[in-house]
Amino acid sequence: MHRRVLVVVVSALAVVLAWAVPAGAITHGQPDNGAHPYVGELLFFVPDEPDPRFDDPGSWFTCSGTLLNDHVVLTAGHCTYATGRGGVSTTANGGSGSGGTDVWISFSASPDFSILPPSSSYGRDQNAQRYHDWSTALNASADWHQAAAFPHPQFDPDAFFLHDAGVLQLQEPAPMSQYGALPQQGFLDQFQTARRAGQTFTVVGYGLNKVRPNLEVGGDTRFAGTVKLNTLNGLFGLPDGTAARFSNNNGTVHQGGTCFGDSGGPTFFDRTNIVVTVTSFGISPNCTGSDDEYRIDQPDDLAFLASFGVTP
Repeated sequence: MHRRVLVVVVSALAVVLAWAVPAGAITHGQPDNGAHPYVGELLFFVPDEPDPRFDDPGSWFTCSGTLLNDHVVLTAGHCTYATGRGGVSTTANGGSGSGGTDVWISFSASPDFSILPPSSSYGRDQNAQRYHDWSTALNASADWHQAAAFPHPQFDPDAFFLHDAGVLQLQEPAPMSQYGALPQQGFLDQFQTARRAGQTFTVVGYGLNKVRPNLEVGGDTRFAGTVKLNTLNGLFGLPDGTAARFSNNNGTVHQGGTCFGDSGGPTFFDRTNIVVTVTSFGISPNCTGSDDEYRIDQPDDLAFLASFGVTP
């Protein structure tokens, strides 16, 4: 887990603790089976973050994201902020934390992490060597696409949930027959009425299946699940319009939810390709009960995405 905010509000971001420690899958979901090939898994390096196994800082993390055209990926802001550039910090000396290039994305249903030497094979003073070896392997792999990372221009790491949108620009295009699509402004507002209550949505990502004390279940595979919209109003005192809460794992009504590693992954309207939110944070360390997602149907987010040439 990358960050813990406000004590109980936890970012749904999975740290890569070793070469094959799982980042997992949607809780109570099903394998995606090719339904969303434009959803991928991010692997990125943050030079400023400590890794307790090494003397020098620098940690690797995973998230999820959605390809909106052949070169633009939508993800969470906290999955893009402070990404390194050639192993160097983008926040040091007043840096903005934007534009880092130490991020790669795979659109495979089960991305290949076997190309990365195990972290356990490096000594405490060899974190820089690990970065060199991993980045070299990722650049040489046809499965992984390097990109540049850009958080929302108002993103604040100390209040990430207020503007938690981010974009990757791929260095080389990844053409597909279909991509994720953006919603019209205020799209989710129609479901806040009793008449539209109970609408289901589809969540997709590579996060953990299950979290229990001393137990994490899952394994870097794209899963999908079904959730129901609960509310759009005032979560944790956040301004209305910022977040949406979805319920998960409600027996026969809907099955699915998000967990650590699903950050940045999409919530699609029903079974369409329209992305209405990205996974942002949760209030349960065990990934149960509800999911709290960042809305992207708001004016500032759509303007941010339009600056990269993507519009509804």
